[in-house]
Amino acid sequence: MSAMHHISSDMKSCIDNCLACYAECLSMAMGHCLEMGGEHTKPDHFKLMMAFAEICRTSAHFMLIGSEHHRHVCRECAEICRECADDCERVGDMQTCVDACRRCADSSQRMAA
Repeated sequence: MSAMHHISSDMKSCIDNCLACYAECLSMAMGHCLEMGGEHTKPDHFKLMMAFAEICRTSAHFMLIGSEHHRHVCRECAEICRECADDCERVGDMQTCVDACRRCADSSQRMAA
């Protein structure tokens, strides 16, 4: 019996959103932002993107292992996702990251409830 058998469809969706967001944010930061420079690589923005990518990966991990603490981690993930979405929108030319952040924030918020 696989571990996924015990994961609800909402949680599976959240895991998928978190992992997709992790990949999108990390590749956006390491590719697009580093190439663009300027606002894209200012420490506050870049650190936020790195923190955001890591909390997404961590949230997915907590849900995959079935930790009861996933609610706390998902709550924090949703908060950081919203902050990152707003900042990526402010910097501009990062719409795929903004969209991924907002999807992840919404599903993480549902998992935190």
